[in-house]
Amino acid sequence: MKVQANPVAVSPGEQPEPQAGSTMPEKFYITTAIDYPNNKPHIGHAFEKIGADVQARFRRLRGQPVYFLIGNDENTVKVSKRAKELGLDPKTYVDQMAEVFKTAWRELNISNDDFIQTSEERHWKGCQKFIQIVYDRGYIYKKAYQGLYCEGCEAFKTQRDLVDGRCAQHPNQELQVVEEENYFFALSRFRDRLLALYRERPDFIAPETRKNEVVSLVESGLEDVSITRQNLDWGIPVPFDPSQRIYVWFDALLNYVTGVGYGTDEDKFRRWWPADMHVIGKDITRFHCALWPAMLMAAGIEIPRRVQVHGFVLLKGAKMSKSLGNVVDPMDLVTRFGADAFRYVLLRLCPFTGDGEFSFDQFITVYNADLANNLGNLYSRTVTMCLKYFGGHLENTKGLVANEVFDDLKLESFHEELTRRMVDCEYNLALGMIWQELLDRANRYIDRTRPFELAKTDRDRCRIVLANLAMALRTAAIYISPFMPTTAKTIYSAFNFSPDYSGIRWDDGGTVARTSNDLRVTAETEKGKVRPLFPRIQVEAQSA
Repeated sequence: MKVQANPVAVSPGEQPEPQAGSTMPEKFYITTAIDYPNNKPHIGHAFEKIGADVQARFRRLRGQPVYFLIGNDENTVKVSKRAKELGLDPKTYVDQMAEVFKTAWRELNISNDDFIQTSEERHWKGCQKFIQIVYDRGYIYKKAYQGLYCEGCEAFKTQRDLVDGRCAQHPNQELQVVEEENYFFALSRFRDRLLALYRERPDFIAPETRKNEVVSLVESGLEDVSITRQNLDWGIPVPFDPSQRIYVWFDALLNYVTGVGYGTDEDKFRRWWPADMHVIGKDITRFHCALWPAMLMAAGIEIPRRVQVHGFVLLKGAKMSKSLGNVVDPMDLVTRFGADAFRYVLLRLCPFTGDGEFSFDQFITVYNADLANNLGNLYSRTVTMCLKYFGGHLENTKGLVANEVFDDLKLESFHEELTRRMVDCEYNLALGMIWQELLDRANRYIDRTRPFELAKTDRDRCRIVLANLAMALRTAAIYISPFMPTTAKTIYSAFNFSPDYSGIRWDDGGTVARTSNDLRVTAETEKGKVRPLFPRIQVEAQSA
């Protein structure tokens, strides 16, 4: 999906981070961390991409032009090593793996506008321009160096980074002693400027716990970092010393600027930069919250507005990772139960701003309770009763104000609170609000009004009740659309609502809906029956 950007230029720094109910800025540029393509994506990758996708869809619903960038981190030692193991040249290998990742993100309904490979010419040109500027400004120097190198992190480790002499993230890998003459970035010179950034922009790092960790790290002192490597045959050559290749982090982080034209399309870069939100995992905060802004300061480029840090998806208390052997393939669940079900359950179980436990048993429990029994049953019952009792045509409902379902709920206040949860990436809490305050109310409304009995005793009242339920489903569809876009479209398109699904806006959910015409069922049916949204999972069948 491509969103056409407003051609009017936006001056950097003039658009503060929006709050619920405030005027929205002209654009919203969101990125995720780029992934190592040395294996296919796992549930941790999916968690990050889905969370960013929800934010991108939410922002589009609020009327913002959005640019959503994801991609692969390809100029790495581990990628080159994996390609050699397979008997492929690195470029052939990374292009093949890019298709694997792109396919996975399509299956998960990720609405990215761009996918950057760091082996692309646009990225190489931008990186070489950037490092030359920083070198010319005196922030890069050359020296001999010996250090402990973690291949898993693609990073040198200091003693304070280690736990029992090993990398905390890759405890099963031996650290390598590497001695080279490389170029270094003078990160230590930016300590005071970084601390000033954190003070002056307290919302630069979210959530608060991650900001505190970064502040503590920077206050304790920063060391200059190696940004090039010798004797490598894969990667971006250093423009002022072709015998060296640009080292992974000084290359990888730059995808956020090269992906929107830095070094190749300056008009595009001026249109979209600075980034409004970088979505990253908590294990790489030091790079994105300290090294990255320091790099931008050194080059004279504006700092991003927000780094949104997410937690880990845990299996039996441990972060999922290939090195620990506890990786879950998200595509297995998507193939069996659908992308929307996977997206919902993952974000319902796992707080995006913290860690969350995930298991197949939990998946089945939440799927059956929230999707099959609640949302799915509400949809099926409403559409089925409209078809059964009125042939799918609810006459004399034009102009009806649908507010009975929500009872004592103050919809405007609900909308403001839900919007705040979305802005803050508190997706599990937002979903909880939708299910508890809207869907549970709608199901209780059926129990209270008993339209299946009114159909025999008071057909006029039954018609109004069913119309109210249809309009409640309309509200729910708007709110769940960032999370479950296919399901939302199915629900919204089940009736002849105006405007059609392509014209909905987030704020439409915050007003009591009024029917603009007599309601008709337009849902697809099979032999007169509505197709279930989420067929219940039989637990017994899953035990094997």
